Amino acid sequence: MPSRLVTPTCHSDDVRYGITVPFDGVSLTSHVKWFAELAELGYTDVWSAEVDGTDGFTPLAMAALAAPSLHLGIAIAPAFTRGPALLAQTAGALAEAAPGRFALGIGASSDVIVEQWNGISYDRPYHRVRDTLRFLRAALAGEKVTETYETFSVRGFRMSRPPETPPPLYLAALRSGMLRLAGREADGAILNWLSAEDVRTAVTEVARGAAKGAGAGGAGGPGPDIVTRIFVVPDPDPASARAIARRLIAAYLNVPAYAEFHRWLGRGPELEGMWGAWAAGDRRGALAAIPDQVVDDLVVHGSPEACRAHVDRYVANGVTVPVLLVVPGQVDLAEAVRGLAPAGGAAGD
Repeated sequence: MPSRLVTPTCHSDDVRYGITVPFDGVSLTSHVKWFAELAELGYTDVWSAEVDGTDGFTPLAMAALAAPSLHLGIAIAPAFTRGPALLAQTAGALAEAAPGRFALGIGASSDVIVEQWNGISYDRPYHRVRDTLRFLRAALAGEKVTETYETFSVRGFRMSRPPETPPPLYLAALRSGMLRLAGREADGAILNWLSAEDVRTAVTEVARGAAKGAGAGGAGGPGPDIVTRIFVVPDPDPASARAIARRLIAAYLNVPAYAEFHRWLGRGPELEGMWGAWAAGDRRGALAAIPDQVVDDLVVHGSPEACRAHVDRYVANGVTVPVLLVVPGQVDLAEAVRGLAPAGGAAGD
């Protein structure tokens, strides 16, 4: 099976090519076949998430057995919704099931998920993520942890079966503080909802953190990984693809954290119309206010060839693991996955 990206443009040999699972409308049991075929198609990674569907670990546990060549990652597990020890145990179990192939992404998540859905105070998210990272680093290495962190304390915890290969730890990051923390103390950063050109801005902040810290770059290694989830609508009809993309943008970029992220990136003037209409309850007006250029920058769309070329731009600007989130729209999901793949093959039904 191919283990590298084989699209013949601007790729480092170290770049992998991922896709987001589970797929909407496909049962978890049906994913067993899909995982094997994704590997045949040339995808090297499958990455899950925890929002309001499946948990992030169960699909990866299935993939670990169904496709032993795939790299596995979660982007992300919230730092709040599991206790520190349980998060370490869950990550350790998956690292044992897929030795050397699993990466744990953690992040602050959101007040909706943490407070409104899980009844947990969303307090000092930056510090909670930092403390969780530091705890996980020690716990997954098999150390006994007795420590009072700023946001929680642990007394006498030691994993009875730490993984032989501790998983790399990535941080979901938007603006400078978390991006620099990812470079300083983590093995990489997880990016989301940014353009190919925006990647340069984010990577610069990660590198600044790495230059000062003990993370992947600060330890003299090859530098932190940059994992990026990329929304892809493989529809060659621009009007149809942009209509889907506008709904995605409105759903995400009206969340305060993402709104501030895009103000930080300098996209505020282009999005003020959407934000104003959304705040006024005018959903249709908010969609109409999103400029085509913003749509084309933030959501990859078009023919499969055009989509792959657009993903190449993310890689050229510093992404080491592009992770496609495929929104097929009017295109059959299997056809979309096949068309976007970096190598030939047949996708599952």
